[in-house]
Amino acid sequence: IPVLIGELISVEIWKHKVFPVLCRLQDFKPRSTFPIYVVLHHEASIINLLETVFFHKEICESAEDSILDLIDYCHRKLTLLAARSTTAPAATSAELPAEPLASPSSMQAAPVPPQELQKQAEVMEFEISLKALSVLRFITDQLDSLPLSALTRMLNTHNLPCLLVELVEHCPWSCWEAGKLKKFENGTWHVVPPEDRGKMTKLDGQVWLALLNLLLSPECQRKYRFDGFNKSQLLKLRAFLTDVLIDQLPNLVEMQRFLSYLTVTDPAPPKKDLILEQVPVIWDHILKKNSGKWEAIAKHQVKHAFSPTDEELKLQARRWAQTYSLDMMEALAPDKPRCRVCAAEAAKRCSRCRNEWYCSRACQVQHWQKHKPACDLMA
Repeated sequence: IPVLIGELISVEIWKHKVFPVLCRLQDFKPRSTFPIYVVLHHEASIINLLETVFFHKEICESAEDSILDLIDYCHRKLTLLAARSTTAPAATSAELPAEPLASPSSMQAAPVPPQELQKQAEVMEFEISLKALSVLRFITDQLDSLPLSALTRMLNTHNLPCLLVELVEHCPWSCWEAGKLKKFENGTWHVVPPEDRGKMTKLDGQVWLALLNLLLSPECQRKYRFDGFNKSQLLKLRAFLTDVLIDQLPNLVEMQRFLSYLTVTDPAPPKKDLILEQVPVIWDHILKKNSGKWEAIAKHQVKHAFSPTDEELKLQARRWAQTYSLDMMEALAPDKPRCRVCAAEAAKRCSRCRNEWYCSRACQVQHWQKHKPACDLMA
């Protein structure tokens, strides 16, 4: 887990420090965006993986001190989300023009303009930020397992409760366009029918659950500064705690009681305690190590990483396709496949759609009439 977090922050720093320089270089005229897309996709792959595994307490514990760097990373992404305009929907990766991966036509095409690369990076940034929100919520689920400094960093250094209030208030995954409400779910924007406008999305739920974890925990209440500003920000939540919302997430009744109590209490006086805080090291280490070298790194990468020959490009594409192949994914599955007809252990599958498994040809023939429509669609 610390290795994955280190990789995540390395790619993030590359995007902020090297990628803009790369796009400004005169001799940077890539014929294919595939090598750069692989780097950009690397961050998305890692945050997707972390979102999947951080649901488990032991994973959160195994992060050890690198959890501080992950908290900082999530804070940066949520700050970008909170600053987004909600007047128009962001583009999504599904809406980008698809480039054939290392096909002969794409390798012989005209150079790809840097503006197109930056657009791809911006699209990924939005979707990555939404994943970071889920990761942060899972971290708040395990407050008892975190290092002591992690709680201080979330509550006082970054003031995450107020940042989450901003996300509730502005809701960057929701927007109005031509009089219609659109919400971002499962990688695309959907028009929401009038009768479903009060329905909570998964992203809404992540924000509210993170707020519940941070505000209702006794340890968090002891460490958080309920001063005049923080109190006024948190009380904004009362306007959103409607009966419709509470019906969908009953735990919010506890939040409603807490806010009612906060309303009648006086702001806490400033604390004068000495606070010793452990600081994250991965981000600072990479920045100090490469300070003043960003342009040199960009020029080196133009020659050695982002100007591959046709053969190198094909090899990269082949490796990527093999890594994400169905056979590779199924090899990681803990259970062996079962026959679709008799549920016996299966060794063969449909060679056309590669989706259904069978123990013998007899079972495949028996199932063909039912399977044929889906097989045609998949193929």
